[in-house]
This record gives sequence, structure tokens and C-alpha cells, in this order.
Amino acid sequence: MEAHSPVRRKPSQARRARAGSHLPQPQTPESHAAALQGVRKFMKSYTPYDVFPISFKQIVIDTQLEVKKALQALLQNGNVSAPLWNSEKNQFAGLFTVLDIIHLIQYYYATATSMDSAVSDVEHFRLEAIRDIERAINVPPPPLISVHPLESLYEACKMMLQTHAHRLPLIDKDSQTTDPVVLSVLTQYRVIKFIAANCRETSHLHMSLRILGIGAYVQPGVKEDDPHWPLATATMDTTVFDVVHMFSARGISAVPIVDGNGKVINLYETVDVITLVRNGAYQHLDLTISEALSHRSADFPGVITCTGRDSLGALISLLRQRRVHRLVVVEGDEVEESRRGRLLGIISLSDVLKYLVGNFDETLHEK
Repeated sequence: MEAHSPVRRKPSQARRARAGSHLPQPQTPESHAAALQGVRKFMKSYTPYDVFPISFKQIVIDTQLEVKKALQALLQNGNVSAPLWNSEKNQFAGLFTVLDIIHLIQYYYATATSMDSAVSDVEHFRLEAIRDIERAINVPPPPLISVHPLESLYEACKMMLQTHAHRLPLIDKDSQTTDPVVLSVLTQYRVIKFIAANCRETSHLHMSLRILGIGAYVQPGVKEDDPHWPLATATMDTTVFDVVHMFSARGISAVPIVDGNGKVINLYETVDVITLVRNGAYQHLDLTISEALSHRSADFPGVITCTGRDSLGALISLLRQRRVHRLVVVEGDEVEESRRGRLLGIISLSDVLKYLVGNFDETLHEK
């Protein structure tokens, strides 16, 4: 065999690609804005149906059902709302929520001739007449809206915000009968948790809540007799019924409880009233908040607070980890100790979602 000399290869002329930088990106208003645009792009690439797990349960309540039985159905399934169905017309009829119970309580306590008649009326009242009660107490009826499950998640969120709805039913059509079918209900909490778990751009939303203007804040000096205006507040001596009136008149679901120095010591929510109703304690709505808190459910998560200096990204991360529907903004370590914990504002899920979606007019040009 003929010997062959080894072939000497020439060194490659191509340079190895430089690895990407692992240093954190600088935190600037521009980087925050870029992250926000990334979140909006993410929302436009998914549908409301994507938000839900592979398997889930949805209850739908007939409008002929009595309020007491409907409330029992909600509580037994761990829900605070459910779609209503008009079986006579075979159509979607809105949502039944805890705020409906609040409206009923306010109406019957104002019009009933006696406590016993009020209790009887509330227990046997049928869901089909709830909208009549809202008109009687001058409360605007909730919008009768829905969305197709394969609509853009971004557009669905925009619809919720434009109509001031906290929930949006997903309605499709039966492929054989073409009858409407309620698949589920999209909530603001589900949306934000889905974004937090799947959109990495949220970690770059580093600007502070106060600078971004997210939430409602006290405006000292505007009203001399109300240092927390425009927020609704109560004390431990306020009666439950007075807080019920705040819920109904303002369309809110929680009221901070403050002490004489304006420090937040608790939070009273619509679900706390429902606990009294479930136990048949209608006659106890003249209890003080202090007395009523002894009836509170043991699974109450406590008052979740933040400061105006906390970042939006940190808040969204918290919502991923805990089932939180609002945060109370308090004065933090930047002030003297005697002022720490004083009420500054409230941040709701609507406030967060409104910022993520952006100005409706501006977003029309971003598509």
C-alpha cells in the first residue's frame, strides 16, 4: 500500500459567534415601555379560551331559581358569580354575583315593614326580578355582554374595561342546533394570572405604581370632613349595613377599615356580608364591623398591602403567587414610624388591567 501523508487542515476563517450578554438590561422608561408593548403583543396573540385549564367546571343558574338556592349553589362550588340562563327564552340572561345580594339587602331593609318580612322576601326572591330591584334603588344594571371564546384576549379585556365589567361570559354556538352555549366566564384575575405566568416581559415592568398612576389615591384637603376622600373607608365601630350601602352606592367590593390615625387595620369585603347571609344572620347587619369580623371565614387571606414605590412587575408577580383581588397602598419605610401603615390608596385588578391594555384610542393604532 502506498503511504499517505496526513492532510493538514487550514484553520477556519469563520469566527465563533459572540454569546449574548447575560447582564441585566438597564432600567429606563424606554425599557419599561418596550416591556409594556411586549405584554400587549402577548395579549393579542392569545384568546380568552387559552386562559382556562384543560379541564374546568362551570355552573349556570336558571333565572327561575330562588336567590337562597342560587347563593347556596355558588358557595358549594366555591364561586362568587355564575352565568344566568333564561330557560323560557333559551338565552343568556346576564350574571349572578355577590353584588346582587348586596342590592337585595339594601332594598329590602329600606322597604320591608318588618325584619321578618325582609328575611322572607330575600330568601324567596327569584333571580328573574333582580334587575327590577336595581332600578328601584337607582343602581345601573350591569351590561349584558359576552364574547366568543376565540376572540382576541386583548379585545376581550378592552370590552371588560369599556363596560366596567369585572367578568365576561364566553358564549359559543352549538354546532348542531346553533343554540347559544355558555362555556365559561373570563375574569380579570384569571387574565392577569395568565399573563404573569406566561409573559416574561412582565418582569421588566420596573416603574413604580404611583409614578404610573395605577390605582385610586387619597386627596387630602379636598374635603375637610373626609381625610381619605375619594376612597370609601370605615372604622371598627361602623355598622355592617352602612358598609353595605357603600358597596351598593359606589359599586365597590371592599372597604378599608382604619383606626383614628388613618392606619389600615383590616378590610371588609362583600364576601364577608355573604357569610352572614349564608348563616341566616340577616338581622345582624346592624352589628359593628368589629362584631361582624368574628363571623369571617377562616380562609380570609388577610390585608395585602404595598407602597406606591413598589413596581408593577412586583405586583404582577404577587398576583401569580396569591389569589389577590386588590392591594391597599400604605405609607412605607420612607416616612417616620408613627405614619407607617396609613392609608394612601387602593389598587384593584381593574386598575392593573387598564394600564396593561392602555388608552383605547391609542391602542387602535398599535394593531
